[in-house]
Amino acid sequence: MRLTFYKTNFQFNALKVLACAVLLTTGAKSLGQNKTMGKLHVGFTYPVSTNGKHAALDTNNLSFHVLAGVSAAERGASFAGIANIVRNDTKGFQFAGISNHIGTAANGGLFSGVLNTYGGGNTVAVAGLANLSKNDTKGIQFSGFASIAKNISGTQVAGFINKAKDINGTQIAGFINIAKKVKGAQIAGFINVADSSDYPIGIINIVKNGEKSIGLTTDETLTTMLSFRSGGKVLYGIIGLGYNFKNSDEVYAFEAGLGAHFFQSNSFRLNAEITGIGLESFKAGEYFKTSFRLMPALKITRNLELFGGPSFNYVNTNTTEGRKLNKKYINTWENKKDNNFQAFYIGYSGGIQYSF
Repeated sequence: MRLTFYKTNFQFNALKVLACAVLLTTGAKSLGQNKTMGKLHVGFTYPVSTNGKHAALDTNNLSFHVLAGVSAAERGASFAGIANIVRNDTKGFQFAGISNHIGTAANGGLFSGVLNTYGGGNTVAVAGLANLSKNDTKGIQFSGFASIAKNISGTQVAGFINKAKDINGTQIAGFINIAKKVKGAQIAGFINVADSSDYPIGIINIVKNGEKSIGLTTDETLTTMLSFRSGGKVLYGIIGLGYNFKNSDEVYAFEAGLGAHFFQSNSFRLNAEITGIGLESFKAGEYFKTSFRLMPALKITRNLELFGGPSFNYVNTNTTEGRKLNKKYINTWENKKDNNFQAFYIGYSGGIQYSF
């Protein structure tokens, strides 16, 4: 029994020596600034560590755990192969192979392979899957799937969804952004949702205090579109379906794009749009046109608007019908090997829309 006790005590002291060595090599600068040595926490997983069963009550300046660490607070860096679990707040950088869980404010940085959960703070939170903040957050949330906060001053970036109440900064999502009041920009691969957002960049933008409209447009190729435009006071998105009345085969049309309102008054404004239009026969052959449109718009009534103007177009097609849609080109390129035809030309577009 005595021999076993000495062996265990020796292992525990060796662990402390290792912790001191780590501090001397990685935390000398921090100790020089604070002028006092804080507690070191080194271990395998709770409670097998230098703080033992009382780890959840201790505040540490530096922590290393093979699997998971538990503490009351962290005042420096903490590293864990699986998870850092902190009951209260953190100041510094927390690194975990899978997840960081901070009970209150996280100030500094959170880096995990899967998940960060915390109670707000001023931090940079980076996670492979999701960042979840219960309270107001300043800084950056960056995740592979979802970033969620109460209110955020800074930037939210997620592969799929961002969600917050009020935003003072920027939301960038692969699919959808959701917020209430946005002071800044919302950038989404498809949908932005907000009560107020003047600068949403997405195909569909459902802004409560913004503008939504259904419009009918046509251009020099007789491609006629039924389009939905939605956005804020300045920026908006465009999505539409239509039909080409000039072709015999490639007649089914679709479009998507972005637009902006300029020089707005009660009766007039200038709309500038960048759109991509495709024509399909659902057989062999492709036609795609990218257009920049400048369209002065006149409001006939509060909700009804007429618009029209020049367009600058780039065409890429490998069909005979696609080439014949326009006859006057500024410049053309042709690859006879794969029958690919490209060209620039000036056209026009116009239509009418109803806003609601």
